[in-house]
Amino acid sequence: MSILQKLVLASGSPRRIELLQQAGIEPDRVLPADVDETPLRAEHPRSLAKRLSKDKAEKAFASLKSEDDYAPGFVLAADTVVAVGRRILPKAETIDDAANCLGLLSGRSHRVYSGICLITPGGKLRQKLVETRVRFKRLPREEIDAYVASGEWRGKAGGYAVQGLAGSFVVKLVGSYTNVVGLPLYETTALLAGEGFKVHASWLTARP
Repeated sequence: MSILQKLVLASGSPRRIELLQQAGIEPDRVLPADVDETPLRAEHPRSLAKRLSKDKAEKAFASLKSEDDYAPGFVLAADTVVAVGRRILPKAETIDDAANCLGLLSGRSHRVYSGICLITPGGKLRQKLVETRVRFKRLPREEIDAYVASGEWRGKAGGYAVQGLAGSFVVKLVGSYTNVVGLPLYETTALLAGEGFKVHASWLTARP
């Protein structure tokens, strides 16, 4: 029996959509799954990333199954967590959030964890966790203020977007760059391919 090649992305993140498109994958549907992202008491950042990606995938999968015209496909979800030690940084929504995050990250190393969860057309659940270590230069107050004024930090885990202006803050990055952007491409495409999704199908018809 052939596996349907329909892909549903359980995220409304423009960055994740762009990253998938970069790999030649166009989601058939974007279905953001709204879940409570509050960490549990004493929850490790790694565990939080895995739990939230699983919750999002399962919620989207359940939502699809309740539709009258439901047809099985792949459901992909991800969640990215930025942490200093065990301290989980918020997705910055206010100027104070962003300034506090940048002050904490200034001149030190932090880790970015992404949980990826895939539910196959047959209902099998697969997960991966990806970790990247990032070190920022020391950020003087005026540079933090300038970055905060840019507004680029809004809704970003840890209060920054590495693919934008904040790329100039990075002294060292060990691991997946696309993980820090929001979706580790190598691990995501490997997960999809391992379950039979034709990751390279669009490459065969691409034109330079």
